[in-house]
Amino acid sequence: MEVKLDIRKLGQDELSTFFKEMGEASFRAKQVYEWLWKKSAVSFSEMTNLSKKLREKLDEKFLILPITEDKVQRSSDGTIKSRYKLHDGHLIESVLIPVPEDRRFTACVSSQVGCSLTCKFCATGQMKRIRNLDAGEIYDQVVMVNRQSLETFGHPLTNIVYMGMGEPLLAYKPVMQSIHLLTSPEGLDMSPKRITVSTAGIAKMIMKLADDNSKVNLALSLHAADDAKRNEIMPINEQNNLEALALSLDYFYQKTKNRITFEYIAFQRFNDGIEDARNLVKLCKRVPAKVNIIEYNPIDGVDFVKSDAHRIDKFARHLRDNRIAVTVRKSRGKDIDAACGQLANKD
Repeated sequence: MEVKLDIRKLGQDELSTFFKEMGEASFRAKQVYEWLWKKSAVSFSEMTNLSKKLREKLDEKFLILPITEDKVQRSSDGTIKSRYKLHDGHLIESVLIPVPEDRRFTACVSSQVGCSLTCKFCATGQMKRIRNLDAGEIYDQVVMVNRQSLETFGHPLTNIVYMGMGEPLLAYKPVMQSIHLLTSPEGLDMSPKRITVSTAGIAKMIMKLADDNSKVNLALSLHAADDAKRNEIMPINEQNNLEALALSLDYFYQKTKNRITFEYIAFQRFNDGIEDARNLVKLCKRVPAKVNIIEYNPIDGVDFVKSDAHRIDKFARHLRDNRIAVTVRKSRGKDIDAACGQLANKD
């Protein structure tokens, strides 16, 4: 029995070759590609501008392996967390973060099943990395969360962040393929300026992102602006210290002219003092950046405590006094474990 191929792993040129070998017109490849990536078809029966016979041939030769909804949780603040099942039974999570007053509807998508980075404050980091998602599985999250946004709020997604489960730059190839599917005219034709890739800090991959002429925004999960503290909470810093990251981020900025965002979770009396703020100012003087200060979301088995409002205000004021753009963000979806660092496939 012939093993069926995943048709979504084929590019348009490969599809064209397949149709030629079948004796079909090559324009069929464009039609099928559009069904897959523009119209988000998940079965050949949906491809109604193909003959029934051709759809049957495709069904004999190929598979489409979409993700499927497993569980949905709704927060009191409007945030929606969805758990999806992959074709091999593994589970991932995505989050819809609505801010209707700003007309912002953001999908936070995963790029890996689990994560290998073991950041001390992150629930996903306590899971082992099982595998990277493929481009279609990332694309499916956007399609399904967009559908959710339309059904719930009557508004399509405005932003995509690769900030869910996993480290996007360690799933570089499928992440970049998925960005192409989201942004190309043959796909969903979204603006890359609406897409942010968030990394814990892989210096050589940040430079590769710049060399590949990516137009997306880049966010660095910083959380400490000195190496000793960052090593303590983010082991990845031992191989990618702040000096290496500063050089790679400046390289990214010089190539793309996209200002970096530093994500900074504030931990009480760990990284929220004036000396910490001074270190962050020094880093921001080297790399054109804005800072998002994020409320810490407790996870089981971790002793960190969120900073109180007074300490955060003092920290943020020091940054503003030094002309650093800063936003203090409230957590969304805490009551359903959907906030930053909480995604862990819990029941």
